[in-house]
Amino acid sequence: MQLEAHAPSVPPSGTIPKPGLTEDPDLTSLTSLTSLTALDDAIENLGVPVPCRSYDPEVFFAESPADVEYAKSLCRTCPLIEACLAGAKERREPWGVWGGELFVQGVVVARKRPRGRPRKNPVTA
Repeated sequence: MQLEAHAPSVPPSGTIPKPGLTEDPDLTSLTSLTSLTALDDAIENLGVPVPCRSYDPEVFFAESPADVEYAKSLCRTCPLIEACLAGAKERREPWGVWGGELFVQGVVVARKRPRGRPRKNPVTA
């Protein structure tokens, strides 16, 4: 049996715009940090530790709902939270906590649901 080749879901590199580049020249400093390299430079120039560089990176890509909420709480202390979130939305980050929000398949989701099926009957207190 021979497997068929899987077509990539990403267009060829010539059609992907470079991160952080947009058509509008009147950008605020917030949206100019959408590329990862610009965000990295801003973090370096801050001179203060930021959570994503101070804690284990695995925290921001956790599987359990409790760990995801913990990562979100760490992001709330970061001075670059708005720039990080704007960049992650523009880049459509595939997963992880960015700018205090959880991304799943490039979309912000309200909360991480636990694994398994939902209950058939409501829980009585």
